Amino acid sequence: METKEQITDYCRKFRTAGIANNLELLVKEAEDNAFGFMEFTLHLLKTEAAHRYQNEVKRRRKVAKLPLHCDLDHYDHTFNSGVSKTRLNQLRELNWLDQGYNLMLMGPSGVGKTLLASGLCSDAIDKGYKAYFRTMEDLVNMLKMKDITRTATADYKRLTKADLIVIDDIMLFPVEKNQAVALFNFINQLYENTCFIITTNKMAADWARMLDDEVLATALLDRLLYRCDVMNLSGKSYRMENRKTFFEQKE
Repeated sequence: METKEQITDYCRKFRTAGIANNLELLVKEAEDNAFGFMEFTLHLLKTEAAHRYQNEVKRRRKVAKLPLHCDLDHYDHTFNSGVSKTRLNQLRELNWLDQGYNLMLMGPSGVGKTLLASGLCSDAIDKGYKAYFRTMEDLVNMLKMKDITRTATADYKRLTKADLIVIDDIMLFPVEKNQAVALFNFINQLYENTCFIITTNKMAADWARMLDDEVLATALLDRLLYRCDVMNLSGKSYRMENRKTFFEQKE
């Protein structure tokens, strides 16, 4: 058996795919730069570590359930929603997350609340935080099924250990009383140790109507707003301003 095949075989046994996939390149770099044995060994280990980190980030991004478009590097600053480039860069530093603050993004549909929330969630994942993106509907359904299905149980356990949870479109639709209580209990359990990003197009006064319980709505807001920056986004809908049509493309 050739040396390369033996190395590949050992890589397979020890599950060091990063080294196996880049073996020829690593050897060439070592030859071109006259690496010593220690330096070459370190280069191998760094390559494997980088490969495993990339795979871990991919796995965490999949579990986070991020929307398709969530890269804030391509944020359109020509669209005036009230978020300046300076403010966005400050948010992306994630100091607020380190300090245990929540963010509430308020405004009408189409002003970039979901993009901003999912983008910050993506940044948090890239920096090693346990961060997850869920719509209000996702969360309510998970709480309803957590004692019934394994998938919901696993998701519940995962979220209870999160550093950051995005709840997108909270209070977009009315919530039944038992579901509202489950949501309150969930947030009440986590709010002291987990940060939240909330997106909503409803004013605080509307929450009581969505939950059909003023006391519960007040208690829920009390916990979310305890350590929280509220950002009011405004403007016209980005989707409507940049609407695409099939007929224009055909012409």
